Amino acid sequence: MQLNLTARQQHILWATVRHYIATAEPVGSKVLVEEYNLSVSPATIRNAMSYLEKAGLLYQPHTSAGRVPSDSGYRIYVDQLIAPSESLARQVEQVLNERLNWEKWSLEALLRGAAQILSALSGYMTLITLPQTNTSHVRHLQLVLADTKRVMLVVVTDTYETQSVLMELSAAPDLEHSEQEVVERELQILSNFLNSQLRGRAIALLSQLDLSELDREFQRYADFLRSMLADLTCRYQTPKFTRILIGGVAEVLRQPEFSELNQVQMLMQLLEEEQEQLWPLIFESPENENSGKRVNVRIGSENPLEPMRCCALISANYRRGGVPVGSVGVLGPTRMHYENAIPMVEATAEYLSEALS
Repeated sequence: MQLNLTARQQHILWATVRHYIATAEPVGSKVLVEEYNLSVSPATIRNAMSYLEKAGLLYQPHTSAGRVPSDSGYRIYVDQLIAPSESLARQVEQVLNERLNWEKWSLEALLRGAAQILSALSGYMTLITLPQTNTSHVRHLQLVLADTKRVMLVVVTDTYETQSVLMELSAAPDLEHSEQEVVERELQILSNFLNSQLRGRAIALLSQLDLSELDREFQRYADFLRSMLADLTCRYQTPKFTRILIGGVAEVLRQPEFSELNQVQMLMQLLEEEQEQLWPLIFESPENENSGKRVNVRIGSENPLEPMRCCALISANYRRGGVPVGSVGVLGPTRMHYENAIPMVEATAEYLSEALS
């Protein structure tokens, strides 16, 4: 929105939004004079607020009431009038480091922990998408003799997730007729070969392995390995969306904006049953990402989904190797502490990116 606001008008808009965020009460000129030391008369403030209302940045919910910010007013506030707190971002990262244990916890447990911490610190609902599996890379592979008839291929990804494929030994000629110790030794040699060729490779590309490099004595396993890798690759095809972990529902429902039961029911249905609609809004890159800004902010009517029209969604992607694989977001009323929520979300996404890398 291109509006040439004077410094005074900007200051009065900032004070109005800030006071409304803190109190959820319409703001009048008298309050601004008393609490924000604007050094101008109430009449001057009323004139400025009248201009801001005509510009669509404020509105009056009732004729005799003060004014509250519109979605456009919040947009100006976020884009031009605040600076996210770097010290708060450092505090969030410190809390995440202290409370999460990447060495001992599963990936999902860690993401759930991050969601709980972020919702507790921000006071808003937290949404964290699980990583896209097609971007997972191989950390380790192991072929294991499950029984006399089957072999299991176990893959550990760079996010410490595991995936396995179990296949009948009949897929490898004569394998079931070998002595168990010999079979296990040969499987270990094949495991070493697979690790040397596939470590660090994307799961989605495993089926492209050139098995012609196998030693001649192991060529009889080529079709068997090819079938196993193809099966595993199929399991890692790109889904339309990944599951969204949700934390802090109770936090946001305490806000007065969610006092209407019908509104809450619509929002909860979206979060619980229609996540495929919500996922693209969370897992997206900011339009101005090239400028170094990694956080996306959708305010009120900027959200295309009806249940979210009274909400603000702040999100940032977390990455692996520079590639976005998932997203962190907070969802709350448009009357949100943006200068706090933005650095919290960015710090959490940065933390997850560093941990995954």
